[in-house]
Amino acid sequence: MVLELAGREVAISNPSKVFFPRAGITKLDMVRYYLAVAQGALGGVQGRPMALKRFVNGAESEPFFQKRAPEKRPDWIGTVELRFPSGRTADEVVVADEAALAWVINLGCIDLNPHPVRATDLDHPDELRVDLDPVPGVEWPQIRDVALVARDVLADFGLIGWPKTSGSRGIHIYARIQPRWEFGEVRRAAVSVAREIERLAPELATSKWWKEERHGVFVDYNQNAKDRTVASAYSIRPVADARVSAPLTWAEVPSCDPAEYTIGTVPARFAQIGDPWAEMDEAAGSLDGLLELAARDEAAGLPDAPWPPHYDKQAGEAPRVQPSKRRTAGSSGTGRRQSTKPLIEIARAASKDEAMAGLERWKVRHAAVWPKLEPADVLVDSMRGRSSSWYRIRLNLQHVPEAERPPQEPLEVDYDPWVGFQP
Repeated sequence: MVLELAGREVAISNPSKVFFPRAGITKLDMVRYYLAVAQGALGGVQGRPMALKRFVNGAESEPFFQKRAPEKRPDWIGTVELRFPSGRTADEVVVADEAALAWVINLGCIDLNPHPVRATDLDHPDELRVDLDPVPGVEWPQIRDVALVARDVLADFGLIGWPKTSGSRGIHIYARIQPRWEFGEVRRAAVSVAREIERLAPELATSKWWKEERHGVFVDYNQNAKDRTVASAYSIRPVADARVSAPLTWAEVPSCDPAEYTIGTVPARFAQIGDPWAEMDEAAGSLDGLLELAARDEAAGLPDAPWPPHYDKQAGEAPRVQPSKRRTAGSSGTGRRQSTKPLIEIARAASKDEAMAGLERWKVRHAAVWPKLEPADVLVDSMRGRSSSWYRIRLNLQHVPEAERPPQEPLEVDYDPWVGFQP
């Protein structure tokens, strides 16, 4: 099928290919969805480099565009070269219009993951992103409550927050900012936002990076580190019911239900109410207040929050060692890390579903122990393998009486991501 879009011909290959079996949604359905909401969708991605992630076998693959032969890209698809903290570079697509949008979806990239910069200035972000990520067991009403606290924190520092459902389990809040600060400064401001939310709602939210320390809703400040991307507004997400990352008004947040925003419902909503984020570009604010707060925290002795593991150690950063492995006073002095948390490992698996199935088998065997665990005691980690992600599940037995704690047992699933790897 060939579509005429923005004065160009865009071929849609295999338009009847089903991407969401439960809902029967095809590639052509996805293209038509994005064209129906193009005005809003382009508002979040137009002119921004995007990390393209292909949807393969029910999950997103690693970013792949830079691996494609250049001759397979039409000459009217623009790209820019990004340089990442790891030292690698990548040519990433910059969507300019409906034709480029449809071309991207035809590749099987069902959601859009733009960087927080414009292609004209790759060093200075123009948005701060607040990612609310609940720990397992946290219910949706608590996430909504934390979103309202985040709105107030941003407002206290002169910024307007623009909320949207993540399309999965959380809420994203963007704040448009003037492109005056580099990535490190924007991340520093995001750390201040996370800590301020935690101060105001300590029972509901946390800024703690290590999963074994988290509770409630984690405010993921590291989504503002360079090379991190977040699904854009109106993106279809790779979940069974084809939910959409839907922009909201603040009046909708207290009662919103993420299951209501899907590829089937959002086009009619868009036609009725338009784009709730249409005026975002006119609301660019300053980070000065948040950076002043960061300076006060630093002067009071609060170190920088941990960075993602693939970043070099940063000046002022706290030791990048998870609490359960930190050496304590009175340790043996052997140089080995001493565990301070009673952790056991349950599974290592190639997919999250396999890892969770292993956890279910463990729960059946230890039916008397499982009810004693808190939601934050279940640590589900997405790990980076040589060419893909894999999953690890650990349990923190801190709430289980010592005499009742199960020992470390053979893993329910024992996947080795390095099998066959040749350095």
